[in-house]
Amino acid sequence: MVKTLPDFTHEAALGARVAGVDEAGRGPLAGPVSAAAVVLDPARIPPGLNDSKALTAARREALFEQIHAMAEVSLAWASVEEIDALNIRAASLLAMRRAIEGLARLPDAALIDGNACPEGLPCRSVTLVKGDAKSLSVAAASIIAKVARDRVMAELAKIHPGYGWEVNAGYPTAAHRAALLDLGVTPHHRRTFRPVHNILLSEMK
Repeated sequence: MVKTLPDFTHEAALGARVAGVDEAGRGPLAGPVSAAAVVLDPARIPPGLNDSKALTAARREALFEQIHAMAEVSLAWASVEEIDALNIRAASLLAMRRAIEGLARLPDAALIDGNACPEGLPCRSVTLVKGDAKSLSVAAASIIAKVARDRVMAELAKIHPGYGWEVNAGYPTAAHRAALLDLGVTPHHRRTFRPVHNILLSEMK
């Protein structure tokens, strides 16, 4: 089966000024969740734009700069504290809403990756499952959110070395799990996530 590249079909069908919206960081044990909203100029789409997961880190970095130069971009976050208080799904939707609201000019419609829309959006919203592989705007948002979050985790890795965040971005790799047992829980770990929660429980016994 030949994989197709994302295109502008979904944006064109909406017939409006559309922001692609995506998040990064739902699965990690540590760090905030990021979300981006991107309004592309159909006449200035960076070449090679694709789902962030289909790109190398170097290609994502290059496209990150090109998207910022050619499109309207808004980046937003939900903190570890908000993730623990709300749950990761609600925190991700919150970050998405913040990204949309952070655009210099609100879009007519938001094309949102996944099957859920944030509540209280100031514009029309449409969900698109696996949107980062289907829509150029969502693909652009996936790159912005992913690269920005990876950079934050690399900086946090300098403050808390040993967990490998500069490589694993906080995801629950074997090395990260081992470091949690050896080094303990940091303020940047998500306390409601099971591996972290279990360690905290064992320390209380």
